[in-house]
Amino acid sequence: MSQARPLMLAEGRLAALAWGEEDAPTWLALHGWLDNAASFIRLGPLLSERLGIRIVALDFAGHGHSRHREGDYALWDYCHDLLDAADELGLERMSLLAHSMGAGVACLTAAALPERVERLVLIDGLGAVTTPAEASAAQLRKGLKAARRPRSTAPRYPDSRTAVAARVSGGVTSIDAETAAPLVERNLAREADGHVWLRTDARLLWPSPVRLTPQQALALLGAIEAPALLIEGEGGILGEREMALAARAAVARLTRRVLPGGHHLHLEPDKTVSVAKAIEEWLGETNRP
Repeated sequence: MSQARPLMLAEGRLAALAWGEEDAPTWLALHGWLDNAASFIRLGPLLSERLGIRIVALDFAGHGHSRHREGDYALWDYCHDLLDAADELGLERMSLLAHSMGAGVACLTAAALPERVERLVLIDGLGAVTTPAEASAAQLRKGLKAARRPRSTAPRYPDSRTAVAARVSGGVTSIDAETAAPLVERNLAREADGHVWLRTDARLLWPSPVRLTPQQALALLGAIEAPALLIEGEGGILGEREMALAARAAVARLTRRVLPGGHHLHLEPDKTVSVAKAIEEWLGETNRP
């Protein structure tokens, strides 16, 4: 498989990894919260070879090798990262491969700018995390109070193995060491004595002061015009939850596939091929890249 090539975009603000030939049709890949471009280090080269496309996987601001943002990290702010990258790459219409939070960014962009999005491939993510309208004051309180606290220093570990173990034991969703290793490795900075620390902006852990309401989130999903493939892991975060059912029903041109695996099934070494196959089959049923 082809090796990842590093890229810098948006005047050096955004880092990325790319697989495939530069003149091939380009898909942008968007990772989840606290992850980075290495989320696609197994699926990216596989898709580039099978489909004859170029995959450009971004590090969102505050993640991986991208710069930290001066302002907020609201979900919709990441839409600018996506659009800045697309504009620099000359992509008038985008094919988006997106996981978890990245899927939320892809959905918001497709809803607001349908003329810019040709197709969506969403992996274990659909729409935005929401807060009921009646809980808005409590959510704002959490965000304001978090921002007033002293900033914490980046976690520091004696070596990368310890950092991977910390991700496995402390992650929001279940993940094993082999799956987590590429994500953690890309997110580490190394010191002369061998210690490592996380590049991730600690402010990513702050509660969002404002979130969309469920009604707003569903209305945005209903505005998506592009065909969409949703690949869910059997052990993923969506399943038959009430909001997931409503979200799937809101997207007009949605195809759903449920595959063995967890939330990061596209990165699980023994599940990546099945994810690639599902994408290839869906494209055959709809249209080619």
